Amino acid sequence: MDWWGRLFGERREDALPLYNAVVTRGRAEHWYLDGAVPDTVDGRFDMIAAVLAMVLIRLEAEPAAAALSAHLTERFVDDMDGQLRQMGIGDIVVGKHIGKMMSMLGGRIGAYRDGIAAGDLGPALVRNLYRGTAPDAAAVAHVAAALTALHAGLAGMPLDRLTAGEIA
Repeated sequence: MDWWGRLFGERREDALPLYNAVVTRGRAEHWYLDGAVPDTVDGRFDMIAAVLAMVLIRLEAEPAAAALSAHLTERFVDDMDGQLRQMGIGDIVVGKHIGKMMSMLGGRIGAYRDGIAAGDLGPALVRNLYRGTAPDAAAVAHVAAALTALHAGLAGMPLDRLTAGEIA
């Protein structure tokens, strides 16, 4: 955290329980078994990004959650940075990879927001989660239903419970 944030009492670590809950939810077996999400580095990134997108969409609805949303996104960036370094990607190109990942996350938030509004996450999932290659319809339906249920559960979740890492 920068000195400005510390001066004004921002505590970036407040987002850690929520970020851990997002990652735990994104790694749940049912996504990979019933939802046919590829159990690869890219597939895990895509699934965690999908769950994170649902949480960030929820936080958008509450102005008081702006700092939590920012800190949650920073946690995601830090985690992805660490993962890239563990995979052996050097300092020179890590920034480019992180920039691309953030762009992907932003695009997914928009696509999933639009899919929720339209009542059909399927096309956004095929494009973003399955990277254009759809598995069978039942797998897409499973992921769409689970993410829609997550979105609905998050809508009624008080901010203090989200901050504590409780996600529906």
